[in-house]
Amino acid sequence: MDSISLTVNGVPREAQDVRPHTTLLNWLRDQGLTGCKEGCAEGECGACAVLLARPTEDGGTRLDSVNACLVLLPALEGQEVVTAEGLGAPGALHPVQRELAYRGGSQCGYCTPGFVVSMAAEYYREDRPAEEFDIHALSGNLCRCTGYRPIQDAALALGGPAEEDAFAARREQAAPIPQATRLHTPDGEFYRPTTLAEALDLLAANPAARLLAGGTDWGVEVNIRHARAGVTIAVDGLPELRTLTWNPDSVEIGAGLNLSEIERRLAGQVPLLEEWFPLFASRLIRNSATLGGNLGTASPIGDSPPVLLALDARVVLASTGGEREVPLAGYFTGYRQTLRRQGELIRAVRIPLPLAPVSGFYKIAKRRFDDISSVAVGIALDLGGGVVRSVRIGLGGVAATPLRALATEEALTGQPWNERTVREAARILRGEGTPLDDHRASAAYRAAMLEQTLLKFYFEKTAQEVTV
Repeated sequence: MDSISLTVNGVPREAQDVRPHTTLLNWLRDQGLTGCKEGCAEGECGACAVLLARPTEDGGTRLDSVNACLVLLPALEGQEVVTAEGLGAPGALHPVQRELAYRGGSQCGYCTPGFVVSMAAEYYREDRPAEEFDIHALSGNLCRCTGYRPIQDAALALGGPAEEDAFAARREQAAPIPQATRLHTPDGEFYRPTTLAEALDLLAANPAARLLAGGTDWGVEVNIRHARAGVTIAVDGLPELRTLTWNPDSVEIGAGLNLSEIERRLAGQVPLLEEWFPLFASRLIRNSATLGGNLGTASPIGDSPPVLLALDARVVLASTGGEREVPLAGYFTGYRQTLRRQGELIRAVRIPLPLAPVSGFYKIAKRRFDDISSVAVGIALDLGGGVVRSVRIGLGGVAATPLRALATEEALTGQPWNERTVREAARILRGEGTPLDDHRASAAYRAAMLEQTLLKFYFEKTAQEVTV
C-alpha cells in the first residue's frame, strides 16, 4: 500500500506517495486547500483547524474540530475531512462565515478559516441549544489583529442549523470507522491494526515503534524537531482501547478515548476530572489527546498525572504475554521514563471507587487556558467528624516526574481539618519535589505556589462546609 484514500469536502480523493510523517495540513495545502494555514505547527493557534467526521455512541456522526498540523495523513485511511472551503463558497456563505463577515470578525484573514471551523464544530454540536454557544469552543484559536469581541459577537449571534442544512443532516448518518492501514515507504512504515492482538504482535516485532494515539505530542516532535520513526503504529481506533466501564470497585477508562469523549461519557460523575478537563489545552487538542498518550509520554508537566495520582489511579499495561496493573504512583521511574516494558502499551486507566468526597485541581500557568503548567496540583480528601481520614495530593511540574506529596499527606492524615493543620501542612508541601528555575517559573515561585494551593483548596472547597 502506497496511497491513502479519504473524503475531503464530500469528494473522494487518493493521496499518492504518502510518507508516514506527512501531516494532513501539508497535504491539504498541496491540494490547493490553502485556507488551512500553518501558524505554529504545534496545535496552539488553530489556524489549521479542520473537521473530522467521527462516530457517536448511537451510530451517528460527530463533526470534531482538530489541528491538521498534528494529524498524520496515513491515520486517515477511509476517513472524512471538511475544511473551511467545504463549509461554504463566496456566493453561498455558511452561516458561520456570514456572521463573521457581517460583524467584522476578520482583518488579515490568516486565522479566519480556523475560527470558522471551530465555530462550525460548536454550531453542529448535537446537544447545543440553539440559543447558546460555548465560547470556549474557540479557546484554541488565536487572532492577533482583529480582536476577539467581533469574533465573539459572530459566535453568539448564531442560532441553530436550518432544516435543509446538509451538515446537520450528516450527523444522522453513520461515520466512517478507522480502516486497517499498512504503509511501506523508504521513509518508514505506518500501521493501523484493527484489533489489540494485532497491535501487540506488531509491537512485539517492532519494540522501538512509535505508538500513535491523538498525536498531540508526537505531531509537535515531527513538525518542530523533525523527528522520524522507522515504524509507527496507530492505536487510537482499537475497540479494546475505547471502552469506558463502571465496575463495583472502579471505573476503567480506555487509553484510546480522546479527552472530549471521556468528558462526555463521564458526564460529571468524576468531579475532579470534570474540574480538570477545561484546563487541559484547548477543545481542538482535547478532541485528539488521550490519557494513554499523556501518560505514555511521561512528561513531568503533563496535566493528567497530578489528577490521576490524587484519584489513586492504576495503569493497565498489555503485551502479548498478558496484562498487568501498576499503581500510577509507582509508574514513573525517571525523567520521561516509566515501568512500561518493551512490547507493552497502555490499555486503560482504572480509578478506584468510591471517590473521595472533596477534590480540587489547580493549574498555575502564565495563561488561564491553553498553556503549559508551571505547577499542577490535584487533591482528593475524605473527612470524618472533622478529621482527615485520607488525603492524596498529586503534583506536576516540581520534579523530574509527577509525584505524590507523601510527606504532606502524612502530616494531614488523622489530624483535625482546620486552618492551623492546613497551614502547617502547606509549609511541608512547599518543600515537596525538587523545583527548578526555568522560563516558565522560578523554583521559589513554584514552592510558594505549592503552599498557597493547599490553602486555597482549604478555603475554597471545605472551610465553609466543615465545623471544627
